[in-house]
Amino acid sequence: MIRDRVRRGLQRPGTADLGHHRRPVRAAGEAEERFRRLTDAELADAARSSAPAMTGRRSGEARTEFCAAARESVRRTCGVRLFDEQLYGVLGLLDGLVVQMATGEGKTLCGAVAAAGFALQDRHVHVLSVNDYLARRDRTWTAPLTDLWGVSGDWIEQSHPAERRRSAYATSVVFGSATEIGFDVLRDRLVRDVADRVLPRPDVAIIDEVDSVLIDQARVPLVLAGSATGTAFDRALTDLVTTLRLGTDVRTDAEQRNVELTDRGVNRVEAALGGIDLYTEEHAPTLAAVHVALHAEFLLSRDVDYIVRDRAVELVDPTRGRVAMRQRWPDGIQAAVEAKEGLAASATGEVLDQTTVGGLVERYGTVAGMTGTAVAVAEELREFHALEVAVVAPHRPCVRDDLPDRFSDTGAQRRDAVVARILQVHEGGRPVLVGTPDVAASEDLAAALRGHGVDVAVLNARNDGDEAAVVARAGEPGRVTVSTQMAGRGTDIRLGGVDGTGPAHEQVVADGGLHVLGYGRHTSSRLDDQLRGRAGRQGDPGSSEFFVALDDDVLTRFGDGRPRAADAERASAPVSAHDPQAGLVVDRAQRVAQADELQVHRTTWNYHHLLDQQRDRLLEHREQVLTTALAADDLAERYPGQHAALVAAHGADAVTRAARLIRLHHLDRRWSEHLAVVAELREGIHLRGLSRGMTGLSPLDEFHQDAMHALRTLTTDVDRDTGDAFAALDPDGPLEPDAVVPEPSTTWTYLATDTPYGSDAERALSGLVRVVTGRDGGRGPGWSAARIVLGLA
Repeated sequence: MIRDRVRRGLQRPGTADLGHHRRPVRAAGEAEERFRRLTDAELADAARSSAPAMTGRRSGEARTEFCAAARESVRRTCGVRLFDEQLYGVLGLLDGLVVQMATGEGKTLCGAVAAAGFALQDRHVHVLSVNDYLARRDRTWTAPLTDLWGVSGDWIEQSHPAERRRSAYATSVVFGSATEIGFDVLRDRLVRDVADRVLPRPDVAIIDEVDSVLIDQARVPLVLAGSATGTAFDRALTDLVTTLRLGTDVRTDAEQRNVELTDRGVNRVEAALGGIDLYTEEHAPTLAAVHVALHAEFLLSRDVDYIVRDRAVELVDPTRGRVAMRQRWPDGIQAAVEAKEGLAASATGEVLDQTTVGGLVERYGTVAGMTGTAVAVAEELREFHALEVAVVAPHRPCVRDDLPDRFSDTGAQRRDAVVARILQVHEGGRPVLVGTPDVAASEDLAAALRGHGVDVAVLNARNDGDEAAVVARAGEPGRVTVSTQMAGRGTDIRLGGVDGTGPAHEQVVADGGLHVLGYGRHTSSRLDDQLRGRAGRQGDPGSSEFFVALDDDVLTRFGDGRPRAADAERASAPVSAHDPQAGLVVDRAQRVAQADELQVHRTTWNYHHLLDQQRDRLLEHREQVLTTALAADDLAERYPGQHAALVAAHGADAVTRAARLIRLHHLDRRWSEHLAVVAELREGIHLRGLSRGMTGLSPLDEFHQDAMHALRTLTTDVDRDTGDAFAALDPDGPLEPDAVVPEPSTTWTYLATDTPYGSDAERALSGLVRVVTGRDGGRGPGWSAARIVLGLA
């Protein structure tokens, strides 16, 4: 307690205080019997009268009334009683905090009660989740509560048409995935008539699994694309790079972020392409395409980074091991991977608009959230989103037994050790949940277990649609579930089965509960903690342990060498062993990886933040154009004769509408082109570090400078294009919308991957610099070619 007070006094992240809620929560308990005697109507009245008063001078009394009304209302409608800890969570959310509550403590229900509380304050609330399934489930489950209080609500999902979305957003509490709401924001930004919008003005966001949404997804661009003709990827380059050998023709860096040709590789590629010199201006595009093909071949792995399903490439979310719905790489990388897999090229297009989940959340006036692992990212939540974290103690103490890590020298030894351990636990009748890093590992382990006669339920990107059903059964006696990374987050694992009651429950409890086994450590300890948290729900028994191979990625990429204990004496050991020294090395590698990820977040946030600021400036102008006669007034002043002739022929209203459409069309057209320019700029900006002495600016500063110059050029171009189009209108011709501007192109939405220092295309091209500088001494013809390829010349 003293340590917590000191940390709060120092304003350390994760130390927001909920102590001032103790009195109203305690008083709500004392009033519980009184509220049980109220009718449904009286309960609703109590909630409706107390919620608005929670921000006033009598807020303490109002909080007591609201908590007591919420507890009894939830008991009647959802069949559960809110614990005091859940009431702390509700009040923390209403304070605009991120609330950390352990797995199984009822975070989702807290979010629904807080959302209804905001709605009773006449606020409009969006409850953001990680996927469509959870949005639909949570709305359906909590609808009786909001119905009792007279609060309207709904949910949205990917399949809903515009009218369905519009009606949902008109309610007070809307459940939806962060990406779906983000895509609606993008579509609304490009409407040509106010009536076509679906979203109201953003007000309150409550984010379920806030670390997943604001940390893992925050920097992933949400993209609205339009139809466009693209250049097909040269599949001959795919065939060529498959003949190259890693180590002799190609090398990669330790972090597996960049790939480059060796001198021998350069000679082989140039010979295969007819004896050309890749480092001339003429062949610079070919050099760039070669590096994109190398990136697809050597840095992206099937069943790790993506799967192939229904003759299409589907990306895998690295933090969850599930398909990242509608996500794709930038067109060059996407096409190269499709060529690598022998698949037809998917549709290409131009980016019409984009945002990030982080940028989406910044639109809301009030943001709150809940998760089981917020403290680990409290610094980032404060730095990027000005959010503070409060920790709510569990209702019952956690009695899970977290066993020491067990180590093997190789992945093959680790697999044998894991199989042996699962067989041991399985023989005792306990359920086992295994978290693996990727699809390939999950299927390899499942095959090994089946070879020993174990019936295994496998959950990975190939069958992620069954996730909730598979995970809900993971607590059954003797059940073995092998899942990629984060299994069924948002779905409870109840001991004994779905209901968590009866003889099966008692048997599993007596046997020791769920055993969670981690198949290697993740680069983030937060994700390891999430996996551990699947066991020990609400005081249930359980245990967890991790099996680590010393050739795992987290050690080879971020470690500083093999642990001293892993020496010749035990190099041939066939089973894993406890090793404190190895544990220290793994912990340090994770800290290095987490620091690297934090720097990645800072870097990408800086780039996206500038773009969001630019977009906000244009959107302010676009809103004026959309809702007023600004465009017509401006053109009347600039072209009075043309304006008068058009008004005489078609009427003032028709001319105002035509002027508006023209201005909107050219604003949107130039913004799309601006995004392409900025993307090219960002892809090559870090090459500026090689010539920093010439400018004295960092790559980020140069990016800001050049991006702002591009924006000023954009506004000038829009003014010119609008004027030219207006002046070209024929007073005797038609003035219908389709005759004034082209019809909007067919659009679709997707998520683009993002990377530490730009797009994946830049990663593919960044290796080019080392080849160029190594071959030409730093500033030869290859240097000029590289600058041309990356738009720096």
